[in-house]
Amino acid sequence: MTIFLQSLDYQLWHIIVNGPRMPTRTIEGVVSPKPENEYNDNDFRMLQLNSKAKHVLFYLLEITYEGTNQVKESKISMLVHEYELFVMHNDECISDMFTRFTTIVNSLKNLGKSYSN
Repeated sequence: MTIFLQSLDYQLWHIIVNGPRMPTRTIEGVVSPKPENEYNDNDFRMLQLNSKAKHVLFYLLEITYEGTNQVKESKISMLVHEYELFVMHNDECISDMFTRFTTIVNSLKNLGKSYSN
């Protein structure tokens, strides 16, 4: 991941490691946020890199936790199968059954598949 991010833009990697940078100004030794109407090209470049860093991190997290479209469709397919064949197990109490059902439905909803009441 380090090499990938550095290859996009080394400053991007710097922002991810050290946190976002915001335009500031110093007046009489006091550092304060710079008003938007005073932004220059470098300030806009810095803000653009902040946004790019967030976008790349969100994308990587989405791939990590949701997977690619093919993986996502496979997960949906397995959960739909569980949903359609859902039955209470012999050794299961109602609250455990309900928890298991809720987990299936919530997982499907998180992957973009939902069922109406």
